[in-house]
Amino acid sequence: MLLDRFLVASKGFERHVRAIPPDGWAAPTPCTEWDVRALVNHMTRGNLNYIGLLRGATREDFLAARDADALGDDPVTAFTESVRACAQAFADESALDRVVDYPLGKLTGRRALAVRTADSTVHTWDLARALGADETLNPGLVAWIDESYDDIFAGLALNSRVFADPPAGAPAASRQDRLLTRFGRDPRRPRTPAEPPAR
Repeated sequence: MLLDRFLVASKGFERHVRAIPPDGWAAPTPCTEWDVRALVNHMTRGNLNYIGLLRGATREDFLAARDADALGDDPVTAFTESVRACAQAFADESALDRVVDYPLGKLTGRRALAVRTADSTVHTWDLARALGADETLNPGLVAWIDESYDDIFAGLALNSRVFADPPAGAPAASRQDRLLTRFGRDPRRPRTPAEPPAR
């Protein structure tokens, strides 16, 4: 079931990747340090780094490779292949019970996959907003992350480099918007071409 959620989240992100126009790769995203290409690379490299964790890589290895280019000349294929390989690695019989050296704290493979799935879901919104596309996330994933948030992230060394502070103001109306604010996004704030939204 957890692996299925990861695949659903990845498919949502892939849908937007496939829709990126030739001149869209340099567009700003809600993650202000990344343009669209850097965000897609983050997701692709992230999938590969999780495979590395399952194979014994350390948190130092993970961080050292985090910004390395994983897209090459064919970003769509690079991303989809990274999803396939990541899913295959987590489908291994012992993967979910293996303890991995995640940068924010040691986790079982099961929790690492939950973190990866939540990350994939939220970054789907980031990419959709950057492209001016439909920002609606899978409601089943939104509900699961919202209900399981404390269990997914319990004990991890979360900080402003991971999640920005929730935006100030009245609580957002929808469950999706309330969840996004927990990850430091402000879905109520429109993006203008001259001003990328704050992370």
